[in-house]
Amino acid sequence: MAKITPESSSVVVRFAGDSGDGVQLLGAQFAESTALAGADFSTFPDFPAEIRAPVGTTFGVSAFQINLGARRISTAGDQPDVLVALNPAALKVNLPLLHKGALILLNTDAFNDRNFAKAHIAADPRKTGELDDYQVIEIAISTQTLEAVKPHGLSKSDAEQCKNFWALGAVLWMFGRDRDPIVQWAQKKFAKKSPEILAGNLAALDAGHAYAETAELSAEIPQFAIGEAPMEKGEYRSITGAEAISLGLAAAGELADREIVFCGYPITPASSILHYLSKMGDLGVATFQAEDEIAACCAAIGASYGGKIGVTSSSGPGIALKTEAIGLGMATELPLVIVNSQRGGPSTGLPTKTEQSDLYQAVYGRNADSPLPVLAASSPGDCFDAAIEATRVAIRHMTPIFLLTDGYIANAAGPWALPDMDDYEPIEVNASPATVEDGDDPSLALKKAIWKRDEKSYGRPWVAPGMEGLAHRIGGLEKDIETGDISYDPANHQAMGELRAKKVASVADFIADQTVEQGPEKGPLVVVGWGSTHGAIWRAVNQANEQGMEVAQVHLRWLNPLPKNLKALLSNYDRILLPEMNFGQCATLLRDRLELDVVQLNKVSGQPFKIAEVLDAIRENYPGAKQAAE
Repeated sequence: MAKITPESSSVVVRFAGDSGDGVQLLGAQFAESTALAGADFSTFPDFPAEIRAPVGTTFGVSAFQINLGARRISTAGDQPDVLVALNPAALKVNLPLLHKGALILLNTDAFNDRNFAKAHIAADPRKTGELDDYQVIEIAISTQTLEAVKPHGLSKSDAEQCKNFWALGAVLWMFGRDRDPIVQWAQKKFAKKSPEILAGNLAALDAGHAYAETAELSAEIPQFAIGEAPMEKGEYRSITGAEAISLGLAAAGELADREIVFCGYPITPASSILHYLSKMGDLGVATFQAEDEIAACCAAIGASYGGKIGVTSSSGPGIALKTEAIGLGMATELPLVIVNSQRGGPSTGLPTKTEQSDLYQAVYGRNADSPLPVLAASSPGDCFDAAIEATRVAIRHMTPIFLLTDGYIANAAGPWALPDMDDYEPIEVNASPATVEDGDDPSLALKKAIWKRDEKSYGRPWVAPGMEGLAHRIGGLEKDIETGDISYDPANHQAMGELRAKKVASVADFIADQTVEQGPEKGPLVVVGWGSTHGAIWRAVNQANEQGMEVAQVHLRWLNPLPKNLKALLSNYDRILLPEMNFGQCATLLRDRLELDVVQLNKVSGQPFKIAEVLDAIRENYPGAKQAAE
């Protein structure tokens, strides 16, 4: 690999080791240092589903990838430029991902016959020629770590666990990063542990940095120089999608002047939202960990019935369990925000891998005709605004709503500009029924007032228990469209079904028209995406246009209902290409709703799209490409 110069636009770094090696911590702290240095970045935590797989095995490899640069970074990168491999299994799993000439840092202490056998490696790859096309630096990281922490009296097991800090110190030197923020973080992180643990980790950090700085390495390893990225002025911090959703929900509560009540049940990859929100009690957020998914959803509905903003969250299997309760939320006409952090399926599937395969579930996945609004976040930082928008729509239209993210967005991190909350409109709450005259029967008039829907949003007044004179009945049985009383009348059921459909359709009257994010307003090809495919599509379309093609990008936030102008907008292009991490669910939706021809690009591997995969599809589908190739 050529030496990285100050003019280099980006570098992709991947850390890999056993699940117990602290790889995720190593990567996350390097990402924090990157954010503080002013570079743009995007991360991809890639870890196994097992809590602790057998040490040294390939299926126990945990990895963390970060793409950092002095330009706009939209993905975690296609092919790593640098790999830090803490054992042979990590090298075996990740070597196919690297480009030729990449730099590999190996922990040689782990390269022994025992670990080769665990990873099913027949011969030492350092001697077989497998690594000849790469720049390999061999370091006895474990030995160096044990030597560095020896003065602090740690057990051998505790001492060996400090090797991630040794590796972090070395990489911080390679990129010219400051250690002080890491030291301050560690002092808080290990505050409740023994002083020896903190001292040992900091000693390892310093030792790794010093080792890399000496002449032993300086002639072999380039010190990468990545400048600051050109970003809009503001105060930035690193944020994951799960954290951004949590902050967005708390902000939505402030904007609506209502308490957020989050009711959840632990499930990968959605549990982080519960963890973050549980620490936000001082921001008007209450959390409840239920005994199961159904109870969590019903509790959130109960919170909304009580005048709070009920929120629940899960992933595909948990959403399946919540289905009947979600229907109850629709029947009661109460606001309910449902966050689905999608993962690989079906069934238990791939708990720690990403996918976009729950779109059908969100749009159609309930008994009877039970439409719900559905929107999707496109990046970790975008989750903040998406959470606010979902809450606003749920309250305005008095309906449950789906906010879709996925495992990639939930766990990945990127820079996020702290917003000015004065830029956000308050969330209006209609809690006062309008007066309805009904002859001489005040009781009937009151019932009609409670269930009188807004003429534009079809949302009813949010009447909570305890509001004087406004006692009323709710439940899952069909109700009279005017009074809310239980009704089995055929004509009334028809009217209620039409009302539920109009309520969701009316959301389109309040959302912005769809726009073209980049590229021409009319042309030969448009690439349409939704959710976390945004970054790969953005970069691929950007590169295609730099290469002389005329390609547009349209990225959907709203999936149900679709923006009113979407059909007219997409009809301006000769061909529509739609990459998504499922087998064509959004493509089917566009064909069904808009009668458009869509070319599918489907990936269901548990891994995000690479830029090259989208760019190759653009070239293949660009008019004249096939004839030119022939």
